[in-house]
Amino acid sequence: MSTLRLAVLSALYGSSALVFSHTALAQDTQGQMAAPQQPMQTVSVVGSRRATSSATDTVVPIDVIPMTAAAEKGGQFDLSQTLTNISPSFNSTRQSGADGADLVDSAALRGLGSDQTLVLVNGKRRHTSSLVNLFGARNRGNTGTDLNAIPMLAIRDVQVLRDGAAAQYGSDAIAGVMDIGLKKSLGCEAVTGYGQYSAGDGENWLASAYCGIAVGGGVVGITAEYLDRGRSDRSEPDNPRIIGDSKTENQTLYVNGEIPTGPGKFYFTGGLQKRDASSAAFGRGGIGSDDIPSRNSAAMYPEGFVPFINGDMDDRYAIVGHRAQLGEWTADLSQTYGYSRLMYDISNTLNASIANADLLGGGQGISPDHFDAGGFSFEQWTTNADFSRYYDGVLGKGLNVAFGGEYRVEKYKIFAGEQGSYVDADGVGNGGNAGSQGFPGFQPGDVTNARRHSTALYLDMEADLTDAAKVQGAVRWEKYSDFGSTVTGKLAGSYRVAPTALLRASASTGFRAPSLQQAYFSSTFTDFIGGVPTDVVLAPNGGAVATLAGIPKLKEEKSTSFTLGTTWTPTPSISVTADLYQIRIKDRIVLSGRFDADNYPELAARLSTLGVGQAQFFVNSVDTKTQGLDLTASHRGTLFGNRLTTFLAANFSKTTVEDIHAPSSLTGYEDVLLSERERLFIEQGGPRRKATLGFSYATGPLDTDFKIIHFGPQTLGTFSGTAAGVPNLYYEAKTSADLSFSYSVTPNIKFSAGANNIFGAKPTAQNADETDNGFKYDSVQFGLNGTSYFARLHVKF
Repeated sequence: MSTLRLAVLSALYGSSALVFSHTALAQDTQGQMAAPQQPMQTVSVVGSRRATSSATDTVVPIDVIPMTAAAEKGGQFDLSQTLTNISPSFNSTRQSGADGADLVDSAALRGLGSDQTLVLVNGKRRHTSSLVNLFGARNRGNTGTDLNAIPMLAIRDVQVLRDGAAAQYGSDAIAGVMDIGLKKSLGCEAVTGYGQYSAGDGENWLASAYCGIAVGGGVVGITAEYLDRGRSDRSEPDNPRIIGDSKTENQTLYVNGEIPTGPGKFYFTGGLQKRDASSAAFGRGGIGSDDIPSRNSAAMYPEGFVPFINGDMDDRYAIVGHRAQLGEWTADLSQTYGYSRLMYDISNTLNASIANADLLGGGQGISPDHFDAGGFSFEQWTTNADFSRYYDGVLGKGLNVAFGGEYRVEKYKIFAGEQGSYVDADGVGNGGNAGSQGFPGFQPGDVTNARRHSTALYLDMEADLTDAAKVQGAVRWEKYSDFGSTVTGKLAGSYRVAPTALLRASASTGFRAPSLQQAYFSSTFTDFIGGVPTDVVLAPNGGAVATLAGIPKLKEEKSTSFTLGTTWTPTPSISVTADLYQIRIKDRIVLSGRFDADNYPELAARLSTLGVGQAQFFVNSVDTKTQGLDLTASHRGTLFGNRLTTFLAANFSKTTVEDIHAPSSLTGYEDVLLSERERLFIEQGGPRRKATLGFSYATGPLDTDFKIIHFGPQTLGTFSGTAAGVPNLYYEAKTSADLSFSYSVTPNIKFSAGANNIFGAKPTAQNADETDNGFKYDSVQFGLNGTSYFARLHVKF
């Protein structure tokens, strides 16, 4: 990417516009090829293993999003929401009323699932969250990466490869790759920030500091951050519940550095985050409601109550590695570690069966109001050995060859809660009264200690055939201990048809291994069916329940991906890109509906021999097709003698379920395996179009940033279903706008203030009895909280 273009797009980011690096072609200010600078400085661009020059002409679409301005003056305080307001192909909606999904913001690219986007940090694979999303309007049945575990001030940039890249990076890269580059620059800076919603709640307090110090000829950057986000509530006064942002308190520490070691460099990254989060479950009614006595106790909560699902979360991440020259080859050896743990603590609750047993025993009907409900953890160890070399003059102008291997070990555990969190104490048969209300604890039968390992080898080549033509190819073999091996490949190329125009295309195959969370998650709670206590089970793959039901062993999802695009730079101040894409996924893993005596009597009869009344499973049963178009356009100019930077970015995408192929034991019951409601969560969990128009206007020490964000319509299903005559939930297209002002008091002190969603746009109102969260609208498009205000102070020293 040219120096001019980087400057344009860095300035644009001040208005939260997307930065793109569709090419990395060095140009001077007249648009001509600039003379190479000496000595050459190598750069890393996600999607390319070439490191022989200071600029690389990439053959696939790559967005480079500098994070400096966002950390200094942005209106959002976490990474997921910041990127949501910048990148049209990126979506992350805060969930509400979705259990654990309220505590971890999942994110996705191009309308696919959160586990179909690979996240790297400094080019190394980052672990996913231990959570598998079971509820909420987004990413159901998926695992994802917790981007908010990384402090904004620690990040230099985020590179987004909008192309299938499993052949280059392995599992999960079906939709694309995000590489989060951390700072390691000298100097210190600090940010304090405050924000809240116009309704007067949801207060945010931020304190963050970064300091880069010289050590042994290199730099070590240290970032510490404290972020406290208050709870918001948009429920109606007569609704006994809380709907809005969950409460979170994050304490984060990151270290990132690189130190020369003779001809090579030793590099390292370490991150720790402690998060205390709290989400509100569905409210339980008081005396006179249907919740007495099955889910409440008149002695404890006569007016009703709202249970709180509290999460004690730990995230740890580390990289150690060494990069050096071995003759003409560059060698990079590294070890990466990741750990995510979520333990549930349920408060302001009760176990109604304990309260009822106490009442039957002559007591007042009292239960503990606080339970340890257990939880889960995910651990990942990744060892990489990468080698690359550039051959000047081979296959035309030059050839870069890279090869290497990876060995990865993953572990997943489920921990049981205390007995009171799941026990059915009264045995009377009041359905739904066992376990802690709001979130029943994990039972001893759910306890899991799973492990797997994988081995991979890859070959990656890039050639400059001529000054105008470039080609890239990759092949990867990967073997998993739990489902076997797979081979994927990629071929991409670009051709500069004119000094101002570039054509590019790619074709690739890909895969995504089933996560251990999907394969081994187990949840059991007791209900009474026909007066008989029976288990309702989300059954782990390969367990007794799944085996009896004839559920096959999970295998990898397989994909084919095609892109075709063009870039146009008619003047040094104008750039335009357009990229069409199609992604087909075969054997996509979904979470089935619940099978019981009402919808599948024969299976229910078999399951009853295990004491199971209802069961659902993860299964490879859906084929999908995603088609879309990415557009970007940027301009840098002047208005009334001051700098004006404008940027437009848009994504149009459509995902369609093409086939449901149930295992033989479930043939004929496809409508239970994937109901209309669940199909719509896959097809329209995110808006089918999204666009950002941003303006940044600088007048002396004052910067004004204004952006308009358009979210397309969404259609979600209902519980009753269209077969029962109930129409689907249609969310009309909505447009939001953000406005902020930044004033440089001195070159080292900057004060910023502004508002997000300044017109208070909210999703289309629906029938609350048919939404997923029981509110008048789900957390779709841009959320449900309305306008928010913020202020920041940034200081360099």
